[in-house]
Amino acid sequence: MLQNKTALVTGSTSGIGLGIAKALARQGANIMLNGFGDVDGARAEVEALGVRVGYHGADMSKTADIEDMMRAAAAQFGRVDVLVNNAGIQHVAPVQDFPVDRWDAIIAINLSSAFHTTRLALPAMLAANWGRIINVASVHGLVASAQKSAYVAAKHGVVGLTKVTALETATTGVTCNAICPGWVLTPLVQKQVDAKAAALGLSNEEATKLLLGEKEPSMQFTTPEELGELAVFFCSPAANNVRGVAWNMDGGWAAQ
Repeated sequence: MLQNKTALVTGSTSGIGLGIAKALARQGANIMLNGFGDVDGARAEVEALGVRVGYHGADMSKTADIEDMMRAAAAQFGRVDVLVNNAGIQHVAPVQDFPVDRWDAIIAINLSSAFHTTRLALPAMLAANWGRIINVASVHGLVASAQKSAYVAAKHGVVGLTKVTALETATTGVTCNAICPGWVLTPLVQKQVDAKAAALGLSNEEATKLLLGEKEPSMQFTTPEELGELAVFFCSPAANNVRGVAWNMDGGWAAQ
């Protein structure tokens, strides 16, 4: 379905981003990876699916890095057909105690980076009259949780940016949509489970139930693979007229 197309996925060396990159690669898309950590491992996993793979280590809080990454993707693959804005960080603290540098970093990486990649990807997409912009927001783009002011503000912003981009491209072959996951069992979330287990003297299973029970009625994690398949749907002809949605895959979280 995506043969001869290129997908750039930010924050794609692990977790949700890697899951989406692999799902798009299975459809034949060449992949431009971005992120930190086990770059070689991520690259090998995607290359094993038989597509061309590039990598750029752009720091998503830096505009110049993002511009360089977009240039590199165009130079290596021709253009970016599918843009997946997934990079994100988190910090938890009450508003009055929230470190200003953490606020600035979260807004830069979780929100501003999506604006920069989008503005840079759109001209080539519009010229070709085909493109897919998929913003990985969060259920926190739809509802709030205490102590997550910067993250919730950024993710609500991502949903807003998604809608505006969708309206501006509404009569073209370019679509823009957001995916809003609830709890996803990534290495980041596993750390939260482990910390809860240690702090409360619980087993990992009990701590998991406690974490899910607070918010997610299904009592199960969404997987990176499921999110990847939703991204594949957004890229399919069936989704040609799906525009500006914030699609929550959250086990009923936002339905409460």
